[in-house]
Amino acid sequence: MDLKSNHISPVLTDPAPLGKSRLGVHSSLLSYSPPGTAFPADLLLTIPRRKNAFLDDVRSSSWLDAMKSSSPPHRKITKDVKNDSASTEYDIAYRTWMVKYPSALTSFEQISNYAKGKRIALFLDYDGTLSPIVDNPDCAFMSDAMRMAVKRVAKHFPTAIISGRSHDKVYEFVGLNELYYAGSHGMDIMGPVLQSVVGDQRHGFRSTDKQGKDVNVFQPAAEFLPMIGEVLKSLVETTKDIEGSKVENNKFCVSVHYRNVDEKNWAVVAQRVHDILKNYPRLRLTHGRMVLEVRPVINWDKGKAVTFLLESLGLSNCDDVLPIYIGDDRTDEDAFKVLREGNKGYGILVSAVPKESNAYYSLRDPSEVMEFLKSLVLWRKSSAL
Repeated sequence: MDLKSNHISPVLTDPAPLGKSRLGVHSSLLSYSPPGTAFPADLLLTIPRRKNAFLDDVRSSSWLDAMKSSSPPHRKITKDVKNDSASTEYDIAYRTWMVKYPSALTSFEQISNYAKGKRIALFLDYDGTLSPIVDNPDCAFMSDAMRMAVKRVAKHFPTAIISGRSHDKVYEFVGLNELYYAGSHGMDIMGPVLQSVVGDQRHGFRSTDKQGKDVNVFQPAAEFLPMIGEVLKSLVETTKDIEGSKVENNKFCVSVHYRNVDEKNWAVVAQRVHDILKNYPRLRLTHGRMVLEVRPVINWDKGKAVTFLLESLGLSNCDDVLPIYIGDDRTDEDAFKVLREGNKGYGILVSAVPKESNAYYSLRDPSEVMEFLKSLVLWRKSSAL
């Protein structure tokens, strides 16, 4: 089957932080459906596609604004009066934003009161949530204190990490056997042995983890692996002369990092990626924090992964279950949306800048995430007395 075409691959961008007159990036989109595929109907995804040529869109302010705002620079503290004024304005904007997305720490009593008599299921992103965002993605190590906090919370609540990283890579970073792991934005799940038949089991199989424990592996995008491998090689080759760029193999998706690329070359990175993807209509491009991510066009995301894991754990459709998802990126919004739409649980956005979200609460950075995890453990211990 010929998997190539002259269609332009769709591009989804990360919402920009809120400004005075803007709530996000908007664009004119057309309906797009991939041609013949072997996937079941419920895994097919209708993806919007841009009308205009990609290069024109790259040059447009909205696309470049999205790239710039995907990982805002840290505020520098100086004694300059002008900077003091800007800092004050920022603080006011952030406090105003927190009226809509209150701190999960200051709201912990409210959260714990609602959680009384319920079983909490905890879902965590990795980069920017458990570890800081760093220049080199290979060095995004979590602290020993954070690892201990995650280990302790997992003793009291079923806990899963759902990351854009490959399953193996995020496991290497975390190194805890008490957790469930879902890599590639939920397209590579290693979870508990299914308690019932859920989803499309043609993409799942039984296996054992490194400790010999029976697990269920679910890979809804398995048929894309040869195509992803082909695109990976092409992207490595086409970006090798762009200083600071890095192409990362995350198994069922490919990440093109431009955090260390000179801003004047960002459009070049985007154009090079597009030149490859225009021949692959069954792949789509999403935009995260200083990263372009190539992913299969299937109806699967972190929200679907949360639903799958809850079903696998026997915790779906239960009134006494409270799922909590903590994440910082656009891809985490799919999980926030699932929890919000079904009034099933709480999404907690990790962000130091105001931006629109489907989350209920917020935390400023990984250090506050760690404090929240510690608070959960203390609350569970005290409630058990």
